[in-house]
Amino acid sequence: MNESLWTTVGQAVASEFSDVPELEQALRILLRASLALALGLLLGYERESQGKSAGVRTHMLVALGSALFVLLPSQMGMTLGDLGRVMQGLVAGVGFLCAGTILKHGGSGGADHIQGLTTAAGLWLTAAIGMACGLGREVTAIITAALALAVFTLIPRLVHPGGKRGADQPGAPPGEQAQS
Repeated sequence: MNESLWTTVGQAVASEFSDVPELEQALRILLRASLALALGLLLGYERESQGKSAGVRTHMLVALGSALFVLLPSQMGMTLGDLGRVMQGLVAGVGFLCAGTILKHGGSGGADHIQGLTTAAGLWLTAAIGMACGLGREVTAIITAALALAVFTLIPRLVHPGGKRGADQPGAPPGEQAQS
């Protein structure tokens, strides 16, 4: 009786972990999820090093979650149309998360000061990069992450060669809105 109990328990546990029956498939999942984490880490590190509110952990979790949201339906054999609906929901849901990073402050002289637009856009793009990883589009994800890093690091130097200027700093054009 004791032996049959353990056999039953072993079979139940084995059947619960049978969603990935082959080592190749497990490695594919590990690679896609790891790449999503790594790219999220790179983008999050850049944002955190600039003192922005959404940093390494946030970007990593957004990328990993996005990868998982498209990886699971793909594994389950969902149709392309159903997967498209999952992706639409993901884009909308991440958009809601991103909206929480945007702040509007009343500035001096009645001008509004908006913060967080670039952070929100970066999180939204990080979700898309995570989706690309989850769908097995690794090269697309890497190229896009590299371009995003270029936007985060190079464009501010081109736009404001003497340093970052925002609406609250002297010399900024009237009505300029600072972004983060």
